[in-house]
Amino acid sequence: MASYDRTFFDNVYNHAFPVLLRVVHRIVASREVAEEICHDAFVKLYERIDRFPDVDQATWWLLRVGKNLAFNYSKRQQRERSAYERSSSRGETVSDGADETVMRNEVAASVQTAIDELPKNLREVLVLSEYGDLSYREIAEILTISVGNVKVRAHRARARLQKVLEERGAI
Repeated sequence: MASYDRTFFDNVYNHAFPVLLRVVHRIVASREVAEEICHDAFVKLYERIDRFPDVDQATWWLLRVGKNLAFNYSKRQQRERSAYERSSSRGETVSDGADETVMRNEVAASVQTAIDELPKNLREVLVLSEYGDLSYREIAEILTISVGNVKVRAHRARARLQKVLEERGAI
């Protein structure tokens, strides 16, 4: 790296970390894993810090990298889970007297599964919007697509998610 500006890196970190952690945590559903992925994304940023003219561009790049790392991790986990399920017998089911917490967890798991099943282009817009609290303009910059395209994808993602959850009786 040619020159390192500690203040610039700190500004990017302070600006991006809370949003990045929320987005990555929502994708991977584990705080510990999300923190590791965020760390990896910041390492990648550090290696390229001299390429960014301002905090916003560094932030958008960082969010793209973190999102991609999280989706890659999730895909790996799904493949491992599928392989395990194929090679082992089914586990125990929850009894009819399941308490409210178990039921809430099942609904949350159904929603997470339905989100995971969305096509990547719809899933990433939904996650960035709903869990990253990003505006459509910010999402458009991160994904390098138009704001109109973000709106269309968000609408389609919500409609598909609702349809899948209704079909499964989760809502």
